[in-house]
Amino acid sequence: MRTHNESPKKTLHRLAEARRGVLVPGAFNALSARVIEDLGFEAIYVTGAGVTNMHFGLPDQAFMGLHEIAEHTARIRDAVSLPLLVDADTGFGNALNVRHAVRVLERAGADCIQLEDQVSPKRCGHFAGKAVIDTAEMLGKIKAAVDARTDAGMLVMARTDAAAVHGFEAAIERAQQFSEAGADILFVEAVTSADEVRAMPRRLGKPQLMNMVIGGKTPTFGAEELGALGYGLVLYANAALQGAVAGMQRALTVLRDTRRLDEDPSLVVSFAERQRLVGKPWLDELEKKYAG
Repeated sequence: MRTHNESPKKTLHRLAEARRGVLVPGAFNALSARVIEDLGFEAIYVTGAGVTNMHFGLPDQAFMGLHEIAEHTARIRDAVSLPLLVDADTGFGNALNVRHAVRVLERAGADCIQLEDQVSPKRCGHFAGKAVIDTAEMLGKIKAAVDARTDAGMLVMARTDAAAVHGFEAAIERAQQFSEAGADILFVEAVTSADEVRAMPRRLGKPQLMNMVIGGKTPTFGAEELGALGYGLVLYANAALQGAVAGMQRALTVLRDTRRLDEDPSLVVSFAERQRLVGKPWLDELEKKYAG
């Protein structure tokens, strides 16, 4: 929960430092962000994979650019007040591109910007065939991101995909160097054993995010267990997306097979609930206030 007059950036910093396994669902548009906030979660991840899947109908393989993620961030920022962690992929180029991306995303409303060390074009962290850039190049990107932010409260999250390429120990070494370069939150992606999940909070000093990908390479842990291990944030980047797709498939299958669709709460939310989530009652009150 945010305290009175606390900025989203300060809230996010506090949540990460508490190391209690705060759940962070991913949003792929403004309405999904509204649902996350409405259900009482404490922070939101603006997911690049989700934007790519839901808005382009394509896999997470670098089809999304800075313009798309910035536009979605701005729309989500207008819709919710929770802290926003924004997926900036590889920073869309070199260190100078990272500098520009940070400026753009900060203006759009990001409270934390995530950068990763994959070779461009990147791919989902749980896909095969990944490659990573040299550590020195990634350190330059992190330093550029830290220098670019206009608000010192803006957090930089550095992700490494090196575990899949060079092994777990190399990933830990990279993450430690990312911390020394100024990253505020560390994210070691796609570790493949429970022992590695348990080891990371003991090996790295900065707050860490653990990514729970449904059907992915990392063993599933509950958020309470991850919090007890010392993780600050527990990411479910595409739980809302996968749930939405499952819901669409169920509702549309009934419509296809029966040629009608009633207001069945097991298939669709009510008309009234849909209007509540998009703020129609509040807008109705504003309309009355401003009526001549």
